[in-house]
Amino acid sequence: QVQLVESGGGLVQPGGSLNLSCAATGARSNINTRGWYRLAPGDQRELVATITSDGRTAYAHSVKGRFTLSSDSAVNTVYLQMNNLKPDDTAVYYCNFRFFDGNTYWGQGAQVTVSS
Repeated sequence: QVQLVESGGGLVQPGGSLNLSCAATGARSNINTRGWYRLAPGDQRELVATITSDGRTAYAHSVKGRFTLSSDSAVNTVYLQMNNLKPDDTAVYYCNFRFFDGNTYWGQGAQVTVSS
């Protein structure tokens, strides 16, 4: 059984930084993409960043240049470094692993609040 466990998040002032991590337990090696999504109150779920199995990354326009996604395949962990945070970044952030066999798994969610 694959489980994704997130850590990080919290409250930060505008301009501050936070780091999220997501570790997959029970995961096999046939992971297609790893990524992060976020959901703000009243909004639809938004793709934040993804990384493919061959290392290609993609970012939402709103976070380009501020967020960096990285992964450590050896320990099936993906990270999201978030810099220069803005109030509009406030949301619950979910990690997501998609396997080549079509299965998809989600983390439990991490609250990120950007406020002065």
